[in-house]
Amino acid sequence: MKREEILDKCYEHKHALIFAAGIATAIIGKKVLESKTVKNAATKGMASVMSAKKDAEECFQDMKENAEDIVVDAHKEDKKEIYVE
Repeated sequence: MKREEILDKCYEHKHALIFAAGIATAIIGKKVLESKTVKNAATKGMASVMSAKKDAEECFQDMKENAEDIVVDAHKEDKKEIYVE
């Protein structure tokens, strides 16, 4: 068979080929996702994301506390100016 004839036959049965490719992808994907390497990488990735989240929350809390301190200091200054006059 010539290459053109093979391509014509594949084009005639393209739906069957797409179905077979989907099954093959599902089988290969399942094997890949169940592998120990992928599980270890996912675990490490999740641990780093959780660590980054914790660090971000701590940083946000520090910023919030600093902003509250600034507001309290500003109110003290306003009260001093009111009482001086």
